[in-house]
Amino acid sequence: MDVAKASMAMSQANVKQQSSLAVMNQAKTNAEQQGSQMVEMLSESAPHPTKGSQIDVKG
Repeated sequence: MDVAKASMAMSQANVKQQSSLAVMNQAKTNAEQQGSQMVEMLSESAPHPTKGSQIDVKG
C-alpha cells in the first residue's frame, strides 16, 4: 500500500472515531439531563396524604 492510500485510510478511521465519540457524548449529555430532570420531578412530587399513614391489622 502506498503512502497516499495509508494516509486516506488513517484519515477515514479518524473521522469515524471522532463521529462515534461525538454521538456518544451527545447520548451521555441527554442521559444526564434526563436523570437530573427525573430527580427534580421526584423531589417535587408530594406523597399522597393518606397513603401509608395507617396499617390495616384486621384479618
